[in-house]
Amino acid sequence: MLVSPAMNESISVQPGPILLDPGYPLPGSIRRPDYRPGEREALIREIRALLEARDAVLVAHYYTDEDLQMIADETGGTVADSLEMARFGNRHKATTLVVAGVRFMGETAKILNPEKRVLMPTLEAECSLDLGCPPAEFIPFCDANPDRTVVVYANTCAEVKARADWVVTSSIAVDVVNHLQARGERILWAPDRYLGNYIQRVSGADMLLWQASCIVHERFKAEALQNLAKHHPDAAILVHPESPEAVIELADVVGSTTRLIKAVRELDNMKFIVATDNGIFYKMKQAAPDKTFMEAPSAGEGATCESCAHCPWMAMNHLRNLAEVLRNGTNEIHVPVDIGRKALKATQRMVEFAAASK
Repeated sequence: MLVSPAMNESISVQPGPILLDPGYPLPGSIRRPDYRPGEREALIREIRALLEARDAVLVAHYYTDEDLQMIADETGGTVADSLEMARFGNRHKATTLVVAGVRFMGETAKILNPEKRVLMPTLEAECSLDLGCPPAEFIPFCDANPDRTVVVYANTCAEVKARADWVVTSSIAVDVVNHLQARGERILWAPDRYLGNYIQRVSGADMLLWQASCIVHERFKAEALQNLAKHHPDAAILVHPESPEAVIELADVVGSTTRLIKAVRELDNMKFIVATDNGIFYKMKQAAPDKTFMEAPSAGEGATCESCAHCPWMAMNHLRNLAEVLRNGTNEIHVPVDIGRKALKATQRMVEFAAASK
């Protein structure tokens, strides 16, 4: 239902039932593979050699397995958020990009680098935000609101990006919306409703919000977080803005993955409660090896877990399928040329805006 907004209030719109598929895997439900004795070390050696032989570079997200992050770090690749992953692939000379993350990240790499080969360890790694914003529903919604500037989170498919005016990541979303608001533009935002609400609250922009969410961040619970904080009063609370508002309100720092890693270096606290995917702990421990990091509490099915803060699709990336894709060149990302050209305009705006803001 469409609700007329008061001044500086967002309009929260659910254009149709956008339901979480009950078949989605639970956060934290996919375990790291059990490697045979010596297998892990052999795979790491093989992957290093294959990256060089294939003129390939590994681009890994902060939420992937620490082995993949380690290999990317040590072979001239990068471990980063989705914005820096896109920028790195765009400027690196390698002819093949191997993207360890979820499918939209591989598509974004291909959009920005149509001339390069883009491979992924698995093509089954999805994202609930992407799945929650299907083009068949989103494009008519945009067409019905032609007076609004369409701003989409990077966590969307190529076809949705092709319909957008801007693509953003959490690290620049507020800045982009402030920029557009200063020009008098009204925003249609998709897909994450929590991030959209956060941006609207801090910017005061007129925003029409799509109603999808991240299955990891949505599970963080404010009451349980308060209880954990009482047991650790000296801990700083770090929260990604894809989390519910009640969780964000408890934060000492709210920000993108890159911002949260920066916070553990800058703050004097020796303990941190972290409300984002626990894959980020690898880089946090590098940034502050003498500090302690705890997962913010979430709730599993029947409250069977105190914290399940790990994306099941990110967990699908591991040494075995990384080695397999480098051996055989499988799992290549393809984006139709016409969709890629349209999506490039909005995605390139993101890259250029970020570069100009530095």
